[in-house]
Amino acid sequence: MIFIIKYIIYKLNDSKDEIVVGKTSEAIGHDTFLEDLPENKYRWAVYNFEYTQGEGVNSKFLFISWLPENVTSQERMLYMWGKDTLRSKLSGIAIEFTATDFDEISYESVLDKATRSTV
Repeated sequence: MIFIIKYIIYKLNDSKDEIVVGKTSEAIGHDTFLEDLPENKYRWAVYNFEYTQGEGVNSKFLFISWLPENVTSQERMLYMWGKDTLRSKLSGIAIEFTATDFDEISYESVLDKATRSTV
């Protein structure tokens, strides 16, 4: 049996000195991805976003920085450190963006970003 990871959500460990995997999922639905993002905590995600365009199914790897507006200044500094550290370890990412609310990562918003990208 083959398992395909649709997304990986990263976070900092409890001592805030190491990036760890917070969640992985094989679920296909975008709603499941949104449910796995905490409303009040920053996270980073690598997401294999699949969409239909024309007559075929396409996919692109996205790097999404989830930074809700209500995080503290200290959390923002940790977020920036973690983002730069994690992003430097990843390759093959077609699209990278930051979202501060759920509207910015709605299916329609992510689809727009994916279809505008030529990578």
